[in-house]
Order: sequence, then C-alpha cells, then structure tokens
Amino acid sequence: MIEVVLERCAGIDVGKRYVVACLLTGSSTESPRVEKRQYEATVGELEHLRQWLVEERCTHVVVESTGSYWKPVFNVLEASVTVVLANPVHVRNLRGHKTDRKDSEWLAHLLRHGLIRPSFIPPPAIRELRSLTRQRRDLIAAGARERNRVQKLLEEGNVKLGNVLSDVFGVSGQRMLEALLEGKATAAEIAALAQRKARQKIPQLQAALEGHRLTPTLRFLIAQDLRHMEFLELEIAALDDQIAEKLKPYSRQMELLESLPGVDRVTAAAVLAEIGVDMSRFPTAAHLASWAGLCPGNRESAGVQKSGHIRKGNTTLRATLNQCAWAAAHTTGTQLKARYEHLLPKRGKRRAIVAISHHMLLLIHFMLTENVHYSDPGWKPKLTRRYLTRRAYYHIRCLRRLAARLPSTDNLQNTA
Repeated sequence: MIEVVLERCAGIDVGKRYVVACLLTGSSTESPRVEKRQYEATVGELEHLRQWLVEERCTHVVVESTGSYWKPVFNVLEASVTVVLANPVHVRNLRGHKTDRKDSEWLAHLLRHGLIRPSFIPPPAIRELRSLTRQRRDLIAAGARERNRVQKLLEEGNVKLGNVLSDVFGVSGQRMLEALLEGKATAAEIAALAQRKARQKIPQLQAALEGHRLTPTLRFLIAQDLRHMEFLELEIAALDDQIAEKLKPYSRQMELLESLPGVDRVTAAAVLAEIGVDMSRFPTAAHLASWAGLCPGNRESAGVQKSGHIRKGNTTLRATLNQCAWAAAHTTGTQLKARYEHLLPKRGKRRAIVAISHHMLLLIHFMLTENVHYSDPGWKPKLTRRYLTRRAYYHIRCLRRLAARLPSTDNLQNTA
C-alpha cells in the first residue's frame, strides 16, 4: 500500500469557465472523506473556493498547468495554501475516466500519496520579468515576419534588391524603398541613392530595379508592412525600458551572466527571467539541465543503455541558450570554442551546440550559486605528435568522404 503523505489536500481541475475541486480529508490509517464542489472561474467564485479550503484546513492544493487557465486559481490561492503545479503529462488519468470530477479526484489522490512532482513557479518579480522578455521575443519574431513579407512582395513586383544588397532594410535599402513607394524616380535615380559600400554595386542595383512591376496594391501593402515594422521597433524600445527597470535589483546576477562568453545583456535577461536567481529550487546543476530539456532522457532495456533524445523542457530557455552557444562557438581562444571544435567532427553542428548549451547552463548554475564570475582558462592546442597525427587522420577521412560524393572521372569524360 502506498504511504499517505498529506491528510488534508485538494485537487482542482481547471477550465476556462469553471473549476471543479475535490477535497480529501482523513487520517493516514483510514479512507479519506471525499467532497467535490464546482465554482465559476471568476474572482468572486474563486474567493468562495479559497474560503472553503481554509475552513476545511486544507494545506495543499494541486492544479494542472493547463494553458493559462491555472493562473487565476493560483493568484487567488497562493497566499492561503501551498499550490502544487503539476505537469499534465505526469498526472494523466486512466483511459475512459476523463471527466472533470474524476480528474479532480485523481489529482487529489496523487497529491495525498506524494506522487506529484511540483513544477517550478518563480516568484512574482521574476514572473513579471519573464512576461516582458517573452513579449520582447514575440515582437522580434513578428518583425522578422514583416521583413519576410516585404521581401516576398518585392519579389512579386520583380524587384531584386535582395540579390544585390546584403540588407534590404539598411540605410541604402530604406532610401530605395521610399523612392520605390513614391513611384516617381527612375531605376537609375533610385540606384544612385546607395550609400557607402553599396555605391560600388550601382550597376547591379540599376539592373535589379529596371522593369519592375510594383502595382499600387503592392505599394500599399509594402508601405503598411514598413509602418508596422516601425511600430514594432518603438514597442520593443518601450519593452527594453521596462525590462531594464525590472532588472535593477538583479544587477549582480546580470554582471555574472554577462561574464560568460556568448552572453550579452539581452540573452542574460532572458535566461534570468526563465530560471530566476534562487538556485536552491534546483538541488543540483543536473536538475536544472533536466528541467530545461538539455540532457537526454533515460532509455534502458534489458540492461542495455540506449541513446535518448533531449526532452521538450523549457523551450524558451533552450532556444536562448542555443543562441548563446552559437555566439560562444565563434569566439576566439575560449574553452567553449575548443569544446565545440572537439565535438563538431564527432557529433555534428546541432548536437555540438546542444552540448555547449548544456555546459553553459551548468556553468550558470554554479556562477549563481557561488556568486562568482566566469574565468575562462583559455585554450591553446598542444602540438604534440599524437595531436598532429589525429588531425591528419581526421582530414584524410574528410577527403575520402568528399571523394565518395563526387562523380567519378569516367562519368565526367563520358559527359564531355
């Protein structure tokens, strides 16, 4: 029989319009008393739910992390009882028992017997910072979509600026787009608006602009997208001010994170918003890496350890760390760069970057726990005979793989 851990607890099945609560009370030596109630998901009704739980001396409540529907319940109950946030994958009910009332009772029984692993919920200040950084990331993605849409509309109008300019939205590109939208200047006049190095490409720019088919409709759509891009830039600047204000109490932690190669102020704020500053919530660095989804799962059968893919984890944190890992892999003379170069021929680019992200997260956990800066030991290859021999064999293998992909000389002669 599974040991009873809590004598007074409740499970809540949350929805958009109403919630169902199941309260279990009773000693560990007897069957619990079961009482179920349903409330609307309004603040007033949730206050009645809180009063009922307090009157029944309920100590712990479990809620599934279903979209954002759990947040109103958490906001009301947080100050009165211990709220446990459960991953829906870990507390799935048996097949054929999927109703709101049965789900709430199932959650309550799991909590009563200590079978639920609580999810990480940062404190309110970190939650607000997380909302700001995630909103900033969404606006950056929206701006990228607008840029792609403008590129598509230019291609539709036979304007090939993207084939000549490295950045259509740079200084030269912006001036040319404005002239194109006015529709009065010739291709030569528009190409003459190029600045600095782009002036070396004036003949190519003129060829890319001649004979374009920008209709009034295309001009209207491009102008609309450009205005939206300007609006997004203003909103991102406003978000940056809010994020800077929220980061003032964490200047020391930001300083520590920025000492790591590949981490700038924007990515440091994003990492801090996801993991917080209190590393005691994660007993070890390995627990943090597992929560982030940067370590492989356990796959063992019949005593054989099989290769396991990384888990989903915190996708926002993982994407941010991958971005930092790419930047660290392009630094010079750092240990992270050397680690990437070591893993690259064995694992490939993507797996090597995930490994660097995992290593950086372990370093971040140690830095925040011990309150120390990152001190890069640097790396210089020792030109020993063994090292040079291994590098020579590596390049020979690369040449053989390349030769296997090329067509044979006989085929080339026959083709000629």
